Amino acid sequence: MDKIPSFSKNHDVLSAGLHECNVLHGVTTWDLRFKKPNDGDYVSPKAAHTVEHLLATVLRNSEYKNNIIYFGPMGCRTGFYLLTADMSYAQVLQLLKESFLIALTFKEVPGNKREECGNYLEHDLNDALKECENYLKILNSL
Repeated sequence: MDKIPSFSKNHDVLSAGLHECNVLHGVTTWDLRFKKPNDGDYVSPKAAHTVEHLLATVLRNSEYKNNIIYFGPMGCRTGFYLLTADMSYAQVLQLLKESFLIALTFKEVPGNKREECGNYLEHDLNDALKECENYLKILNSL
């Protein structure tokens, strides 16, 4: 089998930040790298699940909601992938800054009822908000 593109990158040189991965069929994959890979600090599963709920909700309610294809966690727990259509780096960066600011105002997890989520008990809003706050600092430094 061919090695997939994300496994072809040297993860030891990846840094926290926002990286454009590729464009395929008009869809851009963005690497929202919260943590330096293989550094021993990872997003907890509960926090990752909650960040997914927060950001998916905010992004899909933004002015770019029709450009958002997908938002979800990386299996390695060092960040998230955002898939967009017809958005520039500058637009994505600004949208993410605004979205993380909004996410930091949430007092409860959206879509956190049994009938709305397949693992509704596995959330950690406090840790998720800390991860969002830390990533917003990274975005603001770009």
